[in-house]
Amino acid sequence: MSTGLNAAALTDVAYELRDGVALVTLNRPHEGNALTRAMHADLEAIWDEVKANDAIRCAIVTGAGERHFCTGASVSNLSTDKAGSSLQNRPLDQVVRLTPYQNRVWKPVICAVNGLVAGGGLHFVVDCDIVVAAETAAFMDTHTTVGQVGAIENIGLARRMTLGGALLMTLVGRDYRMPAARAHQLGLVDLLEPTPAAALARAFELAASIKKNSPQALALSKQAIWGAMEEGYTRSVEAGWSLLRLQWSHPDFVEGPKAFGEKRAPVWNPDPNARR
Repeated sequence: MSTGLNAAALTDVAYELRDGVALVTLNRPHEGNALTRAMHADLEAIWDEVKANDAIRCAIVTGAGERHFCTGASVSNLSTDKAGSSLQNRPLDQVVRLTPYQNRVWKPVICAVNGLVAGGGLHFVVDCDIVVAAETAAFMDTHTTVGQVGAIENIGLARRMTLGGALLMTLVGRDYRMPAARAHQLGLVDLLEPTPAAALARAFELAASIKKNSPQALALSKQAIWGAMEEGYTRSVEAGWSLLRLQWSHPDFVEGPKAFGEKRAPVWNPDPNARR
């Protein structure tokens, strides 16, 4: 089922569905693909569509152009006294809903980093499942340089890479740009490609492989792994065991081994409520 998303009505984000893969492009190249309130609304609508549409098996997030992936919040949005400001004194889950993780999207999402990532742009890097970057990309955090606290994205940095790397970017601020090769060494980037075009092509190759797998098994596996980042080891393993057992009653649990034994491609059931 689809939400009926009208891609033509989106203002700051471009959306395209390519053979089961949702391509989400931050589309403000004139301002470094900086984040606006309209972009927040666009992304929330897109993630609702990704969750609801069974035809979508995987998503890719990238930026328009080759210079910038996302340079953080648009300056015009950095105010606490404007209607629609991105700085609102309300709970996090009511204000910041940019990324698949923040919108509880359990389908796989790949981040294809085409250029510079700064500040709020790091949300997507730390919250996507797989990060593919062009060798020409770079990563920086400017929060402390402009008197802001580096917290949400920066906590994500410390989770995905070394503590020292996260603190280096956070404390030095604008004067340090981490090259993509170094980000790859520290674990922030999973795969390196020579150019932005090659990074996007690699993301689609990965998506093609992901689409071959059981949608329900992918969703439950993703929940188990991300859930482990939120809980202690014992509780996360127990939660993972519960998710594993959920798959036992789903048709894909039987279809996978059966197709393997019969040497054919499996026919997956995308309905999470299906039962055998």
